[in-house]
Amino acid sequence: MILTRPNESAGTTQIQRANSLAGDVYEAIFNQLMSLKIAPGARITVDNLVKEFNVSHTPIREALGRLEGEGLVVKQHLVGYRAAPQITRHRFDELYELRLLLEPAGAAKAAQAMNDERLAILREAAGVMTRSDNGDERANYSSFARQDAIFHDRIMEFAGNELIREMLTFQHTHFHIFRLMFHRRVTEEALGEHQTLLDAFAAHDPAAAENAMRIHIERSRDRLLPAFDEI
Repeated sequence: MILTRPNESAGTTQIQRANSLAGDVYEAIFNQLMSLKIAPGARITVDNLVKEFNVSHTPIREALGRLEGEGLVVKQHLVGYRAAPQITRHRFDELYELRLLLEPAGAAKAAQAMNDERLAILREAAGVMTRSDNGDERANYSSFARQDAIFHDRIMEFAGNELIREMLTFQHTHFHIFRLMFHRRVTEEALGEHQTLLDAFAAHDPAAAENAMRIHIERSRDRLLPAFDEI
């Protein structure tokens, strides 16, 4: 669902109020952070967001507090909010080393424990069947970043090791790595890799799932590495 709609005549972004207002404001700011419309390290002014979204201060502050908890926003005493800086190359390497140690083995265990209900959940989370072509690339990109995080989290849930799952979730890995580069290729190639994983899960093939996850993570790393050439 697209949560924001530009109002060019007024110069504001209209927030759809189908869900809770704070949730919609959160999604709107999240989209801007993920697509780099709000640049890493940039100051985020509450009053400017109030004008842009035409809402009160309360949902803005609630949304920023939630984003702070996800590591995407930093609150500075007596200064206000800023978008979190980009992760460093060293941190990037550490995250991918951690993922390669944990997620392929987790995918193998998930394949062993797979059933029709779990496979249906993974198919929905993978985003393969719901590729969006609504013209709003920023919303599509940030939506896929969230979908990717859910997909990988579900795999680790089905692998059955809550400690590993919590460790990966705490890093907010997917939000940080997707924020490195706003590019359609990042999503399109990942969708194909998700399908390969789904095929391995459908076949209940632990070795194929482990290999597919390793390749997926390695290719994700290689897609995003060029971002550091631009920093």
